[in-house]
Amino acid sequence: MARNIEIKAAVADLDALKTRVAEIADGGPWRIEQHDIFFNCANGRLKLRCFADGSAELIVYRRPDATGPKACDYERSPVSDPQSMRRLLARSNGVRGEVIKTRTLFMAGRTRIHLDHVVGLGDYMELEVVLGAEESIAQGRAEAEQLMRRLAIDDDALVDGAYIDLIEAGEGATGG
Repeated sequence: MARNIEIKAAVADLDALKTRVAEIADGGPWRIEQHDIFFNCANGRLKLRCFADGSAELIVYRRPDATGPKACDYERSPVSDPQSMRRLLARSNGVRGEVIKTRTLFMAGRTRIHLDHVVGLGDYMELEVVLGAEESIAQGRAEAEQLMRRLAIDDDALVDGAYIDLIEAGEGATGG
């Protein structure tokens, strides 16, 4: 499985953050429309991610529900028939819920910076520091924390869990 260190934070002023991100990014921005269907899963989270162009991928991941930088193990696989896969997984596992978002992706070195507008929740930012096979979690956390400071992300804006958890809890960021 691949690994990264993730941070998720609520964003009060997406335009101001986008300006700060653009100043440090060396790639992007790319706009991506995503529709994630989460399925019940006894071991982590399982989602079918569908893109506006009709492509899709199945993603399984495990990470703790905690604020701040956290390690995430994940695996992705392309899906050639998303509708059939959705029916199969719904029948075998049951659908947990859906997350629809517009993501603006930037790259800063090996870190993916996502600026997300999530339907029903509002605006968020995610950092994903991609770890090498031999790299320690501590190295990735240090890099994530440094990026948080550079982007002026306050600890009180940090969010634990996934967007699906926030939707189920009826929570949302400012910006709506």
